[in-house]
Amino acid sequence: MKQEVEKHIVEINNKKASFLYFLMQEYNAGMVLCGSEIKSIRAGKANLNDAYCTFINGELWVMQMHIAEYRFSSFGKFEAKRDRKLLLNRKELRKLEAKSKEKGYTIVPTLLYIDERGWCKLKIALAKGKHSYDKRESIKERDTNREIKREFFR
Repeated sequence: MKQEVEKHIVEINNKKASFLYFLMQEYNAGMVLCGSEIKSIRAGKANLNDAYCTFINGELWVMQMHIAEYRFSSFGKFEAKRDRKLLLNRKELRKLEAKSKEKGYTIVPTLLYIDERGWCKLKIALAKGKHSYDKRESIKERDTNREIKREFFR
């Protein structure tokens, strides 16, 4: 009889992204971290609300992503909102860079998670901004779904 060990999975969502943008395509990217940043992420001390992605010299970087300083770290202090490089293959980078230069498109981080192997991954999405009437439609849809669930579970 094989006993299954359940791993602790960390998932940090950017709830604002799906409200502000239409998410077109999603990609999973690795991240270059330093020092004890991975321990802070495993503790759930990260925030994606103000984060965005941009290209600098043909490389994709995530800006304004907040990773809190690890409490028990004795050395290797890092800045909480420093720019971090994302790791994608060249084909995906070229495709994303071409699309992000088009009017109305941007790249937003949607989910920060730890995969099965213990690597920190960032799910990014090519997104197009919503207008105010699209946002109202999203709110209306969310409210109707909530009402349907309330009626279903009574």
